[in-house]
Amino acid sequence: MTMRRRLITLAAGMAFSFTTAFAQPQEPSNLDLLKDFIHFVRINNPELAASQARQLLDRGLTPAQFVDLVEQSQELGRFEESVARAMRVAETEPLAAELLKTFEQGKLERARNPDEIGKSIAALTGPLRGQLMARERLLAAGEYAMPQLLEALLDRSDLNRHSAVQRVMVDLGRQAIIPLCTAMVKLEPAKQESVADVLGLIPYRTSLPFLADLRQTSRSEAVKAACDRAMARLEGGVGATEPSDLYLQLGEGYYAEKSELTSFPGEEFQLLWSFDPGVGLVMVPVRTAVFHEAMAMRCAERALALQATNDAVALWVASNFSREIDTPEGYENPAYGKGRRDAMYFCVAAGPSVAQGVLGRAIDTNDTPLARRALAAVESMAGAQLWAGGDARRPLLEALTYPNRRVQYEAALALAAAQPLQTFPGAERVVPTLAGAIREASTTYAAVISADNETYQALRQTLEKAGYKVLPAGRKLDDLAGPIGEVPGVDLVVASGLGAEDLTALVEGVRGSAKLSATPVLALASPESYTDLRRRFERDVSVAVRPQAIGEQMLTESVDGLVLAASGGPIKVDEAQAYARRSLSALRDLAVSGNPVFNVGDAAQPLTAAMTDSTGATKLELADVLARVGQQRVQVALMDTAMEAKGDERVALLKKVTDSAKRFGNQLEARQVGRLTELASKGSEAEATAAAALMGALNLPNSQVVPLILGGGEAAARF
Repeated sequence: MTMRRRLITLAAGMAFSFTTAFAQPQEPSNLDLLKDFIHFVRINNPELAASQARQLLDRGLTPAQFVDLVEQSQELGRFEESVARAMRVAETEPLAAELLKTFEQGKLERARNPDEIGKSIAALTGPLRGQLMARERLLAAGEYAMPQLLEALLDRSDLNRHSAVQRVMVDLGRQAIIPLCTAMVKLEPAKQESVADVLGLIPYRTSLPFLADLRQTSRSEAVKAACDRAMARLEGGVGATEPSDLYLQLGEGYYAEKSELTSFPGEEFQLLWSFDPGVGLVMVPVRTAVFHEAMAMRCAERALALQATNDAVALWVASNFSREIDTPEGYENPAYGKGRRDAMYFCVAAGPSVAQGVLGRAIDTNDTPLARRALAAVESMAGAQLWAGGDARRPLLEALTYPNRRVQYEAALALAAAQPLQTFPGAERVVPTLAGAIREASTTYAAVISADNETYQALRQTLEKAGYKVLPAGRKLDDLAGPIGEVPGVDLVVASGLGAEDLTALVEGVRGSAKLSATPVLALASPESYTDLRRRFERDVSVAVRPQAIGEQMLTESVDGLVLAASGGPIKVDEAQAYARRSLSALRDLAVSGNPVFNVGDAAQPLTAAMTDSTGATKLELADVLARVGQQRVQVALMDTAMEAKGDERVALLKKVTDSAKRFGNQLEARQVGRLTELASKGSEAEATAAAALMGALNLPNSQVVPLILGGGEAAARF
């Protein structure tokens, strides 16, 4: 082949290869997508960075595979730096967060693999470099390594390994305590000593109740001495109180979800522990949402087994209610089997004192769902024993001023159902609160804190579409003190255009306000403060942080989700009607009984206005209540309402005016008496009969009755 022909053939081959490659482009590899994501983040191109991240996530890599990919790229440092930078940009924040979550999950899965844990424990007595790496891997595995670590600790055949494992446990700190305590109470005495010694080296008070309990119940002097040594090393361990009190304190810590009692913050699952001498430590993953409640209930149960107190019962019942409230939909909680009764069963069985203890706890923590469940229990038991127990605190009265109208209404209903015979501070609020439930239950109010009027108007328009009445504009919370004081309750606070510190101060101000302390807050944050604020309030269900540039639809969805999670959502029409019916029934019962504490007449004005505005059965029920109020203005209003009605409704209302006249005599105005006699003379048969009955109840003078008898002169003409 000549040189010319060779060049032509080579050129043709290159052209064919180029054309083929152009026609069939290869998909980027996982490594290409990862490096491109890092590159576009670093050159500040969030659109392309987001595109690469989305493609990479769509590849469906497992967390372990993703960790391998990052490590193979040899760009671990650049990846971590880029993810952190992308988390501060709205366009890339959710995708970067998902990448980071996948990476962290992969590292955890690798560290928590039982085979890897076993290898690491074996390496603790190997070469020094291997020991250091094994220790780091076990610390990364954390609580998940405890079953094998405990087994190695109790195996005294290798003393070097025993000492190394003990050091790892001490370094694990709080993550080692509950597994060790769970096992300790079921071990043989010699092994109990060993575990107690380890617990004494871990500087957390979490183990105190278990050590004090074992010291009190063990028959072994050596075990008691080990418990004494351990408690002496722990802060507050010397002279520790009764084990039941210590368990109760620990349970309160779990109930408060303290950080030192949460092994894996931010993770979906925590671990519950049990111990079987034949099997060893057994871990059961439980959703974080209900983990703290499960542990609080366990602590309360042990406290009750040692000494039955109302405080322990109230903690257990409150935790059980919270378990029900926080359980994710469809989740089967391994800590509370299907066969067990619901929390309300135990609460009502415990009596009103415990129920009010639960209510007090809910008020102190602004836990609206818990407060409502406690109130439902109180109402079902309300009666003469309502204040039994001798506790100076009366949470049921505090609930009348709780900054959520559902709680206020339900507290008033519970008190009305009790029909107390002796007055008490705050009694005067009950009847007006019930009257407010009839008129205002379905009206929802929102406050908007904004740095500029344009933002306020935009937010106001969106909130009004969602059914809220929006208070006047304010640049800070103090600007709205007047409007907030004039409405029955504020259902939502929205803040926009404030910096991170100002928004944090606003939330603190809301929580410190008597009228707002339970009100949910939606914070619309700038890109600079968004990530910081999300971290600050990620565990507070009453605060939601969203980007300031959020669209109208997402804003509405955020409002709905926040208010639903924090307070049960706005009071809808059906629910408002139910409150109105229950309140009317309660007021009628109070009026019929003539209760000496709750005077229905205190709400005469709002009830009269509600009667005027209502229709149908509600109007008649209100009239029935008002017919039992001995005030002239009430009887006058009843008569005016009756005369404005027509047909059967007029007849029914005239009968209510008659009931009022029978009880309290004639309090009508002259104009009304004149219209009444005219109706008795010229109305339909039913109306005339009802009017005549009212005239008789009013005991009118003969001069007003005679015209009815004479019939306009016809009777006199017959003689």
